[in-house]
Amino acid sequence: MKAQTNRLFFIDAMRAWAILMMLQGHFIDGLLDPVYRDTENAAFNVWLYFRGITAPVFFTVSGFIFTYLLIRIPQKGFNNPRVAKGVRRGLQLLLIGYLLRLNVLGLFKGQLYNAFYLVDVLHCIGLSILALIGVYLLASKRKPYLFPTLLLGITLVLFLFEPVYKQWSFSFLPNALANYFTKTNGSVFTIFPWLGYATLGGFVSVLFTRFKDFKYLYTVGIPLATVVGYLLIYHSSGAFTSLYKITGWEFFGLIPLNNYLFIRLGNVFIVFAVFMLLRKFLTNRTILNIGASTLSIYVIHFIILYGSFTGLGLYRFFNHSLAPQIVIPGAVLFMVVCTYLALKYNQHEVEIKSQITWVMASVKRQAIDMKETSIIPLFRELSIRARLVLRRFLRTVRG
Repeated sequence: MKAQTNRLFFIDAMRAWAILMMLQGHFIDGLLDPVYRDTENAAFNVWLYFRGITAPVFFTVSGFIFTYLLIRIPQKGFNNPRVAKGVRRGLQLLLIGYLLRLNVLGLFKGQLYNAFYLVDVLHCIGLSILALIGVYLLASKRKPYLFPTLLLGITLVLFLFEPVYKQWSFSFLPNALANYFTKTNGSVFTIFPWLGYATLGGFVSVLFTRFKDFKYLYTVGIPLATVVGYLLIYHSSGAFTSLYKITGWEFFGLIPLNNYLFIRLGNVFIVFAVFMLLRKFLTNRTILNIGASTLSIYVIHFIILYGSFTGLGLYRFFNHSLAPQIVIPGAVLFMVVCTYLALKYNQHEVEIKSQITWVMASVKRQAIDMKETSIIPLFRELSIRARLVLRRFLRTVRG
């Protein structure tokens, strides 16, 4: 009962909103014909603005949730069971991130395409969780204020110096590692600066934990988040310009040239304020289940849209070719399908995983017993058993 009472439903709702925004954003951005990308169109600009908010909110909420669960445990340091769980979770996200970019047909040819090494959301969130654990362990046996101070400090350093390090090529690193720090090779996200949103989420979660029994937590928190958000959105660029004139430090002068990090951080605070304000209306079970199923939703959307494993996704066939009359209802249907499949998967996760394990064990035995050197019989066996699992899953979904 206690765990249920302490649950922050508005955070689950924020996460649900962010993943749905990500689904429609990826769908429309990937399939909308460029001829309709008119920045003078008010509707397109509104969509584009909210698309830009999605990733900062998602990273911030991910950092918030993990840190909130981590510091609620009374045990400290390595004795905290959330540390081991977090390490497993971080490594799992890294593994899934790479698996989603794996092309099975290329693998059978003995090739790993360059796209396999690109870094995306799951890689960065996985590393962010590991980084949060590292900071927590570093500060666990020291003063209580050190942990939130380090989290806020990491955010400020990453955001303030982004104009400097984004120019670095990291060419001294192998591409597989450099992709975590530079978009030069095609990575969608990089750990710097996106870790900064996760650590900021962790910092905010510490504040919520410290003041959870404060009678006026939301009475103070909502206007405070609104004011901070407003200042970051509309006045941070001017503030950095003034700091540059006063100090002469060049990096202050570079920030206003592309001040997306602090402005988007302001958007995050406004979203926090809105969801805190509406918190009493955000306890619907379906919304909360969606918020708790973001990983499943993300994986399913990646497979359908980008064609993980086979390359046969919607993006391949309709890349930047659809009109708004098709892509908008298509995005709604896409969100519904991905969410429905993910919720059904989570209901039958144990059964589905056991079926997958059975398939892999069967294929392994087939490979051991196979006398032929050709890979074709093994591939045929894998295909047959994969179809069997898929039929079972579809029967489960329909049932």
